Amino acid sequence: MIFVGEGALLWRAVRHTRDSGLPIDMVCGPAPGAAEADRLGMPFIAVTDVNQAAGALATASSDGVVWSVNNRMIFRGPVLSTGLRIINIHHGPLPAYRGLPEVALVYAMLRGEREFAATLHRVDEGIDTGRILTADPYPIGPDEPYHAVLRRGLNVCHRLFERCLPLVAADPDWPGEPLGAVPGSCAYYGRAALNRLSEHRDHPGFARATDLGFFTAYLPELAATLA
Repeated sequence: MIFVGEGALLWRAVRHTRDSGLPIDMVCGPAPGAAEADRLGMPFIAVTDVNQAAGALATASSDGVVWSVNNRMIFRGPVLSTGLRIINIHHGPLPAYRGLPEVALVYAMLRGEREFAATLHRVDEGIDTGRILTADPYPIGPDEPYHAVLRRGLNVCHRLFERCLPLVAADPDWPGEPLGAVPGSCAYYGRAALNRLSEHRDHPGFARATDLGFFTAYLPELAATLA
């Protein structure tokens, strides 16, 4: 298996895979990840664009599976044309909340959503538009601040990975689980949505939905916009 991404959520998934006795062919991500890869003894490719490493990924892969975990890089033709099966963990219910998860969660809370989700899906040419394999919902309390909801969501993302890892390891073409009703709405929350957040400052729930707490240092772009 190959892993693409960055940060604590990625390395938590890598360590769990290693501890489960499953082979890891390579980890690919921004340069700061090299130190953790070296500590764990993992082959690592540092890139700012995963598509630049398409040939290396295809050569290194032993099972044709690529896990995208906390990954902000977009897979394009060079990787998609290799035949690798790319599986992404997206923090948000799809297709209703595509795009940047940290931004989508703010809008979900401003809308008074009482549930969010971690979604596992195949990666295709679009952004968060690939076939949904499964999703694990979790509640949003009516008075909970953003940082508490985000922390819960990240834990749900990791538990979803833990649950589905053996299923994908046993069958790289795992078709997923039967899904219930999929939300009819479809929206994308990218940098344009991020830049529009200031338009909602008069919303009575704005302070709660933007209380980053201890995540402020980990979400610099969102923190800067809110400031």
